Amino acid sequence: MTLRTATPADAAAIKAIMKPVIDGSTASFSSIERSVEQWADLITARLNEGRAFYVAEVDGVVVGYATYEQFRSNNNGYRYTMEHSVYLSDAAQGRGFGRILLITIEEHAREAGHKSMIGVIDGDNTASIAFHQALGYKEVGRIPQSGYKFDRWLDALFMQKFL
Repeated sequence: MTLRTATPADAAAIKAIMKPVIDGSTASFSSIERSVEQWADLITARLNEGRAFYVAEVDGVVVGYATYEQFRSNNNGYRYTMEHSVYLSDAAQGRGFGRILLITIEEHAREAGHKSMIGVIDGDNTASIAFHQALGYKEVGRIPQSGYKFDRWLDALFMQKFL
């Protein structure tokens, strides 16, 4: 596996990674897919803001990505607290790639002077909760029934790690 900074040319691969997440899981509460153009714009915007946006490749194929942005980005009072997104293709699950991606963006955020990283997780996603705990994240809050997907209510679990 190789890790590199994403480019807008990775947008189609990232969209393909997110399609089964959007269509079949609560790893993202969203039910709306971004277009390739929207992904390309997001990659460009994050990098222009000084944020990290990395992709993991195996044999030249993008199998995962990680990025972060300011938590509650419309309020500068949170400018030292970041929220991450880490997603892998189904084939890349369980191989340590998510761990490498998350640690890499944590290091980037720390070097940029940020104080903490937040993960917002479906409260029933035990695999993601265990993943975050193994990397030093602690549960800091839960908003019951705050998300809605697949005709059911979802709890938003907030996990935090000080950088």
